[in-house]
Amino acid sequence: MTPGVSLDHRADADVRPDGSGGTVGSVVRLAARVLVWAVLLACVAAIAVAVVVPRLGGATPYTVLTGSMRPHLPPGTLVVVRPVAFEDLHLGSVITYQLRSGEPEVVTHRVVAVRTSLRGEVELQTRGDANGAPDEVWVRPEQVRGELWYAVPHLGGLNTLVTGHERQLVTFVVAGGLAGYALLMFAGAARDRSRRRSPS
Repeated sequence: MTPGVSLDHRADADVRPDGSGGTVGSVVRLAARVLVWAVLLACVAAIAVAVVVPRLGGATPYTVLTGSMRPHLPPGTLVVVRPVAFEDLHLGSVITYQLRSGEPEVVTHRVVAVRTSLRGEVELQTRGDANGAPDEVWVRPEQVRGELWYAVPHLGGLNTLVTGHERQLVTFVVAGGLAGYALLMFAGAARDRSRRRSPS
C-alpha cells in the first residue's frame, strides 16, 4: 500500500502550482498574448480614426502644423472636418478653410464674427484661439472645406504618412483585420464552449 500512497503524493505535487512550474509559464504566455493584442488593437484603432472613419463618413483629415489653436488643437493634432452648409455655421464654429479660394493651403480657426458684405454675401471672420487678434481676411463660402467633426492629439503624423491611394488600401486592410479579429474571437469562444461540454 505504501507505493500506492507515494504515487498519489507525487501526482498531487505535480498538479499543484509551486511558483516555478507550468503555471508561471502559462501566466507569462497569457500576459504576452494580451500585450500583443493590445498593441495590435491600438494600432488598428489609430488607423481607423485617422483614415477609415473619415473616409466612410465623407470627411477629410488634416494635420495641425502651427500653435494658433492652442491649447485645444496643438501642433500634431489630427483634425477631421466634414462638409457643412455655410448657413449652418455660427459664432464659435471651428472651420477649415482655404487661405485663398481654389488653392490647397488651408487653416483651421474659430468663427468670431459674421457679416454681410457690400456685395450681399455672408462672410465669416476667424481667429486662432491662441492669437490675440482676428484674421484680417474674411472668409467667403467657397473657401470653407468643412466644420470640425473630431480631433485626436498626436495622430497628425499618421495622417501625413498615409496619403492618396494609400488611404483606400489602408481602409481595406483595416476592415479585413477587424473582420479577421472578430472571426478569431468567435472561434476561440466556440472552442472554449466545446471544451467545457466535453467529459473530463
